[in-house]
Amino acid sequence: MNHSDKPLHMNDVTTPTTDDIDRMLSVMPPHIREAIENHPDCNDLIEIVIDLGRTPEARFPGKIHEISGECGTQKDIDYIVGRVGRFTGDNRAGIERTLHRISAIKNRFGTIIGLTCRVGRAVFGTVDILQDVIESGLSILLLGRPGVGKTTLLREAARVLADDMGKRVVIVDTSNEIAGDGDIPHPGIGRARRMQVPSIHLQHAVMIEAVENHMPEVIVIDEIGTEAEALAARTIAERGVQLIATAHGNTVDNLMANPTLSDLVGGISSVTISDEEARRRKTRKTILERKSPPTFDVLVEIQNRDHMVVHYDLGHVVDAMLRGIPVEPEIRQRGDQGQIFTRKTDVPVFRQTFLHTAPNAAPGAYQAIRIFTYGVSRKHTQRAISDLRAPAYLVSDMESADMVLTLKSQEKKKPLRLREVQKNGMPVHVIKSNTITQIENFLRNIFPESAAGKNPVHPKTFPDESAAEKEAEKAVIAVHKTGAPFELSPQNARFRRLQHEFINRQGLATESRGRSPNRRVVAYPL
Repeated sequence: MNHSDKPLHMNDVTTPTTDDIDRMLSVMPPHIREAIENHPDCNDLIEIVIDLGRTPEARFPGKIHEISGECGTQKDIDYIVGRVGRFTGDNRAGIERTLHRISAIKNRFGTIIGLTCRVGRAVFGTVDILQDVIESGLSILLLGRPGVGKTTLLREAARVLADDMGKRVVIVDTSNEIAGDGDIPHPGIGRARRMQVPSIHLQHAVMIEAVENHMPEVIVIDEIGTEAEALAARTIAERGVQLIATAHGNTVDNLMANPTLSDLVGGISSVTISDEEARRRKTRKTILERKSPPTFDVLVEIQNRDHMVVHYDLGHVVDAMLRGIPVEPEIRQRGDQGQIFTRKTDVPVFRQTFLHTAPNAAPGAYQAIRIFTYGVSRKHTQRAISDLRAPAYLVSDMESADMVLTLKSQEKKKPLRLREVQKNGMPVHVIKSNTITQIENFLRNIFPESAAGKNPVHPKTFPDESAAEKEAEKAVIAVHKTGAPFELSPQNARFRRLQHEFINRQGLATESRGRSPNRRVVAYPL
């Protein structure tokens, strides 16, 4: 499955940056300031760390430099504290009209005994990779590990929407990280307005106040982290205001498994359906379903400044993951010359599904094939793919498929849909009967060198019973944490029996799946 990279637009390779590093050094004790100013990598400084009784450190990308042979003293700490803004309830302060952040470590009596002085930079031009999404008016949730650039992207988004699009933008700035310390915000936010939050516990109240008092078209929020903030975000979205926010977590799965923040993606609940409905859906009676529409329309997983994963129509994405249907997010990357490329993923994201790309195929030998079944049992096809671990998965609409699998009886009838896809050049594969054996033979024919063909996956052998139980224990923890099924590695009959018994004792259901030598245990919540 070949996806041609499609450039969105070009961007200047040089990214303008403003860091006001002189303002940071101006609040340092003279011996620390002088040592950093003389360092050859001064302009790349990330943060300065000063702890009582330890050698102060200057941290640069990939390395740490000890500033002097002298240990940090209370005098050094007091010198800095006296020259920065007031520390709030989150133990953070700043330097007025800059993006620098000074975070305090206190002893149990409230005395500051350590400081982390982080250089804040306004980086211009980083928003280009998502600019069309931001300007679409959709509500966007940004995820990513600390330091990956979420706050920088928020600041740029606020500036673009306020200055370039003329929208009324309000930033709810909890720790003054987006618009800097002091009453006058940093110029990096453009014409956007900023509301400061007096205490981290009041962020949700300020979010609602922003909507009720200041008539924004866009609200920008950094770090939604509590249930109250998630509820406030839903209230804002329901009033038709565009939301651009960050949250704790790296992926969609993280939010779905987080009971505090899962409401951002619609909330997940366990539902018991009737026997008739379970037969119709071909599922168990107890299933996981989304409770309500997601607060956000689009979710972006930030891998780094030049690589992002975009999930559109978040409600559809969550529903598909809960039902074990693979979803294809969009990958966006910035090239060496500043081009922005977008493409669909070659290997889909899975949740609660047991389809795998062939683990022993040569790297790059196969890409996952999207199959649409016409008249062929989806249940049988999915089981065959799972049993053989073929690099394929099912899709629910013919237009997004790479090939169609149908029955000989259907092909003879020449239905309009099949005629149309054949006319458009899509391959249509025909099997004689609706059996797992026929489907497996089809998969072996199209993947002759994969796990579905000549080289089946052989079970991993454990040296003793305790190792088998350790894997079962891992499965129990994962199921209780996520509420999703967990597939163990293939084992022989003796070890599978041990794993069944152990998992069942922990109050979970199990079943064996696949055929030897790929037969394995799957743990399920009851």
